[in-house]
Amino acid sequence: MNSNRKIIIVSPHFPPSNLAAVHRTRLFAQHLPTFGWEPTIVTIHEKFYEEQLDYNLEKLLPSHLRVVKTKAFSTKPIRLIGDIGIRGFYQMYKSILTIIKVEKIDFLYIPIPSHFAALLGRLVHQKTGVKYGIDYIDPWVHRWPGTEKKFSKHWWSMKLADFLEPLAVKKASLITGVAEGYYKSVFDRNPHLYKTCLSVSMPYGGEEKDVAILKTLNLKPYLFEKKVGKLDFVYGGAMLPKAFEPLEMIMKAISQQKEQFNNIRIHFIGSGKSANDANGYNIKEMAIKYGLWQTVFFEYPKRIPYLDVLTHLNSGDGAFILGSTEPHYTPSKVYQAILSEKPIFAILHQNSSACNVILNNKVGILLSFDGEQALDTIYKQFTLEWNKYLSFISTYQHCKKNLQGLEKYSANNVTETLARYLNKIK
Repeated sequence: MNSNRKIIIVSPHFPPSNLAAVHRTRLFAQHLPTFGWEPTIVTIHEKFYEEQLDYNLEKLLPSHLRVVKTKAFSTKPIRLIGDIGIRGFYQMYKSILTIIKVEKIDFLYIPIPSHFAALLGRLVHQKTGVKYGIDYIDPWVHRWPGTEKKFSKHWWSMKLADFLEPLAVKKASLITGVAEGYYKSVFDRNPHLYKTCLSVSMPYGGEEKDVAILKTLNLKPYLFEKKVGKLDFVYGGAMLPKAFEPLEMIMKAISQQKEQFNNIRIHFIGSGKSANDANGYNIKEMAIKYGLWQTVFFEYPKRIPYLDVLTHLNSGDGAFILGSTEPHYTPSKVYQAILSEKPIFAILHQNSSACNVILNNKVGILLSFDGEQALDTIYKQFTLEWNKYLSFISTYQHCKKNLQGLEKYSANNVTETLARYLNKIK
């Protein structure tokens, strides 16, 4: 295999950014050299980010990684545009062209969001002939709550996505995603891609080195303290719009049998309405409605650093995984929980690829359901499955010899899949 093939990965946010999407790029960048691809990251300098920075994340990056940081238009003194992909679009474009001008680049790869960055692929391809691909960490054209209201902000965002996505993908040579459901509709809307473009799904991969490095940092939990007689379970990450209905079924079930949950505390970390708002509660109102606020359910809305989330997960008794009514949703936190050696309780759509990860590796209890029409399943079965989980915890012994099936979900194996498809592009 030619070890000199070069790829530019466009990642407007990158460590020390603490946004979840940065891990997709950093893990690809870490393992691509193993498979004959030399990555260069084109990103925007962290001084232009709005979210809290986490410099510990830079300790997870390979020392040899080449990172090119560009400027962007500032949000100060007046915040006209927040999206970093728009604010740094021109600067990233110029930087990419400069690199291509002085060295041979074989491929341009753009994980999204920021969705607007996807347009860089088409523009660079027209200018230089370099082939490009787009990786769907989240769908772009998507009907989420609020888009049904005409002329609202969400409605305009949807219309803009309808217009821009076909322009971005028209000449793409590769389209990938965390799961097939993230990009399949792209091909249906742009059927010419079935003949001209390769596609493959790749879940977020787990990285054992993250856990090893965490152990050297001596970080301590600070959002909650262990209490005698209490069991703590951690949900780390954003609340998806279509996860609220499953959550309400859970709260409804618990409210009917509160006495069984007197010793249970479920901590939602970084689940707020925005990354930096410590008061942007997302689940508080629902928990109050069912009389469970700060007895069973606790929320810390502001996003905290990735390694801090793992620290809190390590201090708890288990991982609480809440999925979406969308079948393609595959939560990356499943792999974090497994590598942290914590037993998992997961509520997931039955078609989520994470279901097999949990069941095949025997790392937790799964309560699956079949879309919005079967949400009642959660309400009826939650308490029964939770009791199974408590029994599971009491006997759980995390043993790596039982995780042979997890290897295919490692960041290394996921990146091997990407490299294999890159090699197919001529």
